[in-house]
Amino acid sequence: MASRAKRLKVESTATPEYSEGKIEAGLVQFLDWCTQSGLVLSSKVCVSKEGTVADYGLVAKNEIEEGEMLFSVPRSAVLSQYTTPICDLLKKEEAALESPSGWVPLLLSMMFEITSSESRWKSYFSLWPDFSSLHHPMFWSEEERNRLLLGTGVALAVEKDLLNIEEEYNSIVLPFMKSHPNTFDPQKHTLDLYKKLVAFIMAYSFQEPHEDDDDDDDDDEKAPKPPMMVPMADILNHVANHNARLEFTPECLKMLSIRKISKGEEIFNTYGQLANWQLLHMYGFTEPYPSNTHEAMDIRMQMMYDAALQAVRTDEERKLLMEKWEFLTELEIVGEEGDFVIGQAGVLTEEELYSTLKVLSMSLMEFEEYKANDGWDEDEEDDLSSLDNAVIPKLKPAWKQLLRNTVTMRLKSYSSGLKEEEATLANEETYRQLSKRERDSLQVRYAQKMILHRLLQLTE
Repeated sequence: MASRAKRLKVESTATPEYSEGKIEAGLVQFLDWCTQSGLVLSSKVCVSKEGTVADYGLVAKNEIEEGEMLFSVPRSAVLSQYTTPICDLLKKEEAALESPSGWVPLLLSMMFEITSSESRWKSYFSLWPDFSSLHHPMFWSEEERNRLLLGTGVALAVEKDLLNIEEEYNSIVLPFMKSHPNTFDPQKHTLDLYKKLVAFIMAYSFQEPHEDDDDDDDDDEKAPKPPMMVPMADILNHVANHNARLEFTPECLKMLSIRKISKGEEIFNTYGQLANWQLLHMYGFTEPYPSNTHEAMDIRMQMMYDAALQAVRTDEERKLLMEKWEFLTELEIVGEEGDFVIGQAGVLTEEELYSTLKVLSMSLMEFEEYKANDGWDEDEEDDLSSLDNAVIPKLKPAWKQLLRNTVTMRLKSYSSGLKEEEATLANEETYRQLSKRERDSLQVRYAQKMILHRLLQLTE
């Protein structure tokens, strides 16, 4: 720890108070490091645990106008595969480090830096000495995930993550480390550490967007830029209704206010338009219902086929249903791993669900004609309809019944009912006695079920 706490460089000669009350040693180290690294912090904000929704955050000390810079981080202070001392090694071996995640170079950088006593980011890591702030479900027991998150999709996503992490470590990272024993030690740079760093990057990293250009290249075809760790920016907590955003410039990264912020108000960034199940999966927290305006949930496409199959009475109907599903699959409207996404205001995957409802509800004659036209009707006027909450009650009865049957089947995937969870949320004392994991899981389940029950009402 530094012998004395140095102040960050600020935009005025006023001395900022970084945290009300006692300043913890880790924060002292971090702020000292920020000063030496050239980070510029506005005198109108302070780092604090008081007045924040979770752990450290940034709080307004004075009224802030829209467009003001809250802090800037020089590119040299950003931790990435390009700024670590082993950057040349990572560049030389980049072909061997390619992976589906694209995170291996940063993860190796993090493993090297976090275990090095000489790391220039040592004080940055001091805020997370044992990764105790990571509440991702990947660190829960399998029994706990299955019990609390059954039906939410989180447990399945975590299971895939854990398999991918272990595969990536064993097939790419471990061979690389063994080939560079002077830099890495598998006894120290373990799978357990790797897993924690994956969660750390998942929760706190940033990804620079591609610059807008006038080229004819499809942006979707551009490879995503690798993630980076941005000190100070990762302290900001998230809400859907945020008041700040990160701007990337060639020289530095700036956090700017996007609306007027009152004195004492917490500064919030956004991690994107994420539902609670995604927030819990990737970041280890949720927003209390109904704060998250981006709430949404998934219904497996296969579940609609299963719901349609339950209504089949004859072998001919079964065969026709299979042909319809194969046709939709060939058109890439549905897929084995695909999902229909439903938001608070209606269906987000409108084209996919609309086409699926339409085709699965067709008679044999209608379907034969539809196939003959390669999936196009002579009159496509109604096919451009949206599937928001105002439109769903106006769908054809057969479509609504199929959607309703699918929703009913989806609700059966949970181990508890909506009324049971409403009672828990309504009882403040009962809710307060729940563990953080139980509260977060409850928020995920409840938000998803509210969307599903709204669909039941709309399809009555």
